[in-house]
Amino acid sequence: MGYERDNIRRMSGYTPGEQPPNADAIKLNTNENPYPPAPSVMEALAGVPAEALRRYPSPTSATFRQVAARHHGVEPEQIVATNGGDELLRLAITTFVNPGSPIGIAEPSYSLYPVLAGIHGSPVVRVALGADWRPTPDFAERMNRERVPLTLLVNPHAPSGTLLEAETIARLARSLGGVLLVDEAYVDFVDPERGHDLVSLLSGADNIMLLRTLSKGYSLAGLRFGYGIGPRGLIDPIARKTRDSYSVDAIAERLAVAALRDPEYARSTWAAVRGERTRLAERLAAFGLSSLASESNFLLVQVPEAFSGGAPEVYRLLREQGIFVRHFDQPGLRDRLRITVGTPEQNDTLLRALSRLHH
Repeated sequence: MGYERDNIRRMSGYTPGEQPPNADAIKLNTNENPYPPAPSVMEALAGVPAEALRRYPSPTSATFRQVAARHHGVEPEQIVATNGGDELLRLAITTFVNPGSPIGIAEPSYSLYPVLAGIHGSPVVRVALGADWRPTPDFAERMNRERVPLTLLVNPHAPSGTLLEAETIARLARSLGGVLLVDEAYVDFVDPERGHDLVSLLSGADNIMLLRTLSKGYSLAGLRFGYGIGPRGLIDPIARKTRDSYSVDAIAERLAVAALRDPEYARSTWAAVRGERTRLAERLAAFGLSSLASESNFLLVQVPEAFSGGAPEVYRLLREQGIFVRHFDQPGLRDRLRITVGTPEQNDTLLRALSRLHH
C-alpha cells in the first residue's frame, strides 16, 4: 500500500531535458547559455569565506534585493529571491491558488506548469495558442469563465520563441480577474532594438508578476537562482509568508549579486547568441528546415517527413552522433525540434550532421 496523496499518485512527474553522460556531447536541448559565467562571478565564488558557510544566509536575501532593485529601477520590496525560477512558480501557486482551484496556461507551454498544478491538487485550464503562437482574443475571457486565480504565461514563449509585446501583456492583465505571472526566463535574449520592457507595467497594474532567472542569460543554470518582480501586494505575501526563510544559500546570493553588478559581460553573450540565432536559422532554412522568428536562445524547427524521416527520426540520428536537441511528443510539436543556439563551433557541428542527413 502506498501513502502518497491521490492526486500525486495520479499525476506524472516533470521530464527534464536529457543530461548527456559524455562531457564531449553537443548539448543543445536545455536552453543553457553556451558561454561561461562572467569572470567576476567566478572571482566571487573563489572568494567565498568559510564564515559565510558556517552561518545561515540572509533570510530575505537583502543584498540581492537591493542590487536587483537598482538594476530594474524598482524598490527592494518589489523583489523576492528564490531557488531558481521554478521555486517562484511553486510559491505563486501556493500563495494565490486555493487547493482545488484551477491554474491557467497557454498550450503548448513549459511542461512544468501542469506538474506543479497537479502537486497542488489544481485542475489546469489550457487555452490553445493561435496559429501565430500568440494568445487568442478570447484567452482572458476563457480564464475568467473558469474562475482562474493564476495564469502562467511564458514570454518569450517556449517552445516557439515568439515575443508578446508589452501592450499585449498589459491588455491581458487588465482583462484577467486573477494574477498574471509572466515567466521571462528567456527575456535577456530579446533584441534590444525592440525596446521590450515589462517592468514598466508594474506601476500601473496590481496583478502582474514577472519571473526572472539567472539560469539562461547569466550562464548560471547550475546555481539555481531566480527572482520575482512585482507590486508589493504580490511580492509581500511570498517574501514574508510562503517563501522558506533560507531557500537561497549564501554562495548563490553572492554569485547572483556579482552577476547583476557586471551585466556588460552577460550582454556580450546575449549579443553573440542573437548573432548565432540568425545564422543558424538561415543555414537551417537552406536545408528546408524552417524555424519561427525567435526572441529566445533557441529555435523551433519544423522537420518535414522527407528530411530523413521527420523530427523524431532526426532527433534519434543526431543523438546517436552525440548531438542532443529536444523533441516533444505532443500535438502541434511532433513535427518539430527545439534547438538551443550553441557556440559557433557547436552550431557548425550540428549543421554538418544535418547536411549529411540531408544528402
